[in-house]
Amino acid sequence: MNIIIIGAGEVGYHLAGKLSKDNDIVLIEENVNKIKHVSENLDVKVIHGSGSNPATLQEADIESADILVATADKDEINMVACLFANILSPRTIKIARIRNSEFIKYKEIFSSDLLNIDLIINPELEVVKTILRLLKAPGALDIIDFAEGMVKLIGIKVHPICPVSGIKLRDLEKRGLNQDILIAAIIRNNQLIIPTGEDKVMSGDIVYVVSKKEKVPQTLALFGKRAESISRALIVGGGKIGGILASELEKRHIQTKIIEKDQTKCAHLAEKLEKTIVLEGNGTDHTILKEENVQDMDIVIAVTGQDDQNVLISLLAQNLGAKRTLTLINNTTYLPLVSAIGLEITVSPALSAISAMLRYVRKEKVLSVMPLKGEYAEAMEVIATEDSQLVKRPLWNLAFPKGAIIGAIVRDKDVIIPSGRSVIIPGDRVIIFSSMDTLTKLEKFWC
Repeated sequence: MNIIIIGAGEVGYHLAGKLSKDNDIVLIEENVNKIKHVSENLDVKVIHGSGSNPATLQEADIESADILVATADKDEINMVACLFANILSPRTIKIARIRNSEFIKYKEIFSSDLLNIDLIINPELEVVKTILRLLKAPGALDIIDFAEGMVKLIGIKVHPICPVSGIKLRDLEKRGLNQDILIAAIIRNNQLIIPTGEDKVMSGDIVYVVSKKEKVPQTLALFGKRAESISRALIVGGGKIGGILASELEKRHIQTKIIEKDQTKCAHLAEKLEKTIVLEGNGTDHTILKEENVQDMDIVIAVTGQDDQNVLISLLAQNLGAKRTLTLINNTTYLPLVSAIGLEITVSPALSAISAMLRYVRKEKVLSVMPLKGEYAEAMEVIATEDSQLVKRPLWNLAFPKGAIIGAIVRDKDVIIPSGRSVIIPGDRVIIFSSMDTLTKLEKFWC
């Protein structure tokens, strides 16, 4: 496909990188330093200019574009870009990142003939959704829903005392691994492994496990994780994310406190929130965390606007005995470093936004796409059609490329964790895991 991306920030850059292997990408950016970074690292065409300029859009050949993704830092640029794109090429699918919640209130404008935006992404809302998913599975680093939540993909960090550490996958059935779960991917030393029965789960690995919804507690227990429910939460940071998250936790009857150092924001939060205790103070202050009995909290969630503060808050909370911490990281290049210092559960607005965008960028038969933690691979949900190469033969006869695995088959309301004997039929929804290098080889199986 021909795809135009406006903006080479966190979202635009990473989205271009993920899509450039199997699509023709044109990236529009005004900042010369960002252009240089893109040119040195990505195989995409770069145009120096503003995406809100119709002449720049025409230079990018908007008339031939299948998709326009507007991810500039300013909402106004993204909206104007979609306006001109709609005039110049009405057939082009338009996706826009819109941060200002005041704009989002007027959804009818975005869907009208004037702008005709197909998908609006608000990174703050997307990252709150990610946090809420993680709270449903305490002990997980990552959790992704497929097939309306019937299939869960759970990311788990393997610790030295993990009951299955050092065990070959083919031997795990004796320890509770059965037809309800499947280890689909292992990330070891920043390298992705699509495992076979001879591979072992090792201490330090991040494993991605496919599980039926009702088997999530057993899946966590298999890896020595306790699926304790969250009843008390401390949020540090009363910005957009913190405020939205506190409101959502109230709806779930979770006792919530929120610490914010800005007096005006505190007053706004106190007026808006009904049950949350709002505290004015600096979350990086060891004394404040201690006074609020951080050790009694089920989770401490650091969502200030500063990555360094979020890291410090989470480290302080861990040192004071917090059961779990969750850390917001805006700069995705920090994620491997943050994990290395012991902050395992992290969320990124950029990655959450990318995940929401990808389903519109993939082909029609792909129902959803999610990058795995660290972006080493993708998990996707596709629908098997009558003429698909996936159907009517045992999986062991598919000649699936190395670096990919079928993790689950959803047939009506039934979830099947497949074996080599399993057969996919037309209409099945198939969950597939693939390394980034293998994605282009997979399309022939469902196209």
